[in-house]
Amino acid sequence: MTASLFEVVAEPHRRRILDALRDGDRSVTELVELVGLAQPTVSKHLKTLRDAELVVVRPEAQRRWYRLRPEPLRELDQWLEPYRRTWARRLDALGDHLDRMEENDD
Repeated sequence: MTASLFEVVAEPHRRRILDALRDGDRSVTELVELVGLAQPTVSKHLKTLRDAELVVVRPEAQRRWYRLRPEPLRELDQWLEPYRRTWARRLDALGDHLDRMEENDD
């Protein structure tokens, strides 16, 4: 059974790897340094990210370069959108309420 996209990105180390890949392709060695985990652990997380199609690997000589695939993240973005709208409305309403309270204090 494969993990859902939500389960994959819920893991903090995998999110750190994704964050490191936002700026461009990275080798496993670079990711190990940036994330601060042992190489076997980073490789394990990269496999999970590959299985979820969040990253692709490009072999080049003895190195493997990883690149972020943003397309699967759109699924998360679409799921989060209604929550963003709800919280934006609530925060706007709170701001309006606080403005009215401040006006009444004057």
